[in-house]
Amino acid sequence: MTDPGALRDEPVDAQIVASDLVYEGRVWDVRSDTVRYGQTDIVRQYVDHPGAAAVVAVDDDERVLVIQQYRHPIRHRDWEIPAGLLDVAGEPPRETARRELAEEADLVAERWDDLVSVFTTPGGNDEVVHLFLARGLSPAPEVFAREDEEADLRLEWVPLADAVAAVLDGRFRNGILAVGVLAAAERLRASTGD
Repeated sequence: MTDPGALRDEPVDAQIVASDLVYEGRVWDVRSDTVRYGQTDIVRQYVDHPGAAAVVAVDDDERVLVIQQYRHPIRHRDWEIPAGLLDVAGEPPRETARRELAEEADLVAERWDDLVSVFTTPGGNDEVVHLFLARGLSPAPEVFAREDEEADLRLEWVPLADAVAAVLDGRFRNGILAVGVLAAAERLRASTGD
């Protein structure tokens, strides 16, 4: 039996025989690649995504900030955590997370911890989301104007335990929120020794 601690995702350097831009979008593209995998050439289409950063902001009362906004593909106003694309050249993911916390929630944080990085939908896109835990929160020096889906953002502070329950009950279904809330709850639990 393999040591469970030794298991990890493994990068593969499969030869890309051909790569075609099928669709060029405003935020991400769609590509069709012919890949030599073993002795076989296979064709796969996927969303070519710039990646993202997300923030689990937890206040001194162990409440997590959740935001609700309209997401057209799912036709829902789902609950999320502040997040944004890695769309500024050379900006590290943690800086993107700082920027998004300020832009979406008008907050800054004193303490930042890495939580996890996840592939969101590895069968359909190459997006990686880097999640961070932000604590020591205070108002941002600047309030940002919001437009489009962000124009009517709803912000709520939810006890972290209630957010975990909402994920497990299926009331919060956003994948990035789910991973972030569960990772933050475990990180905070482990740090207190409970």
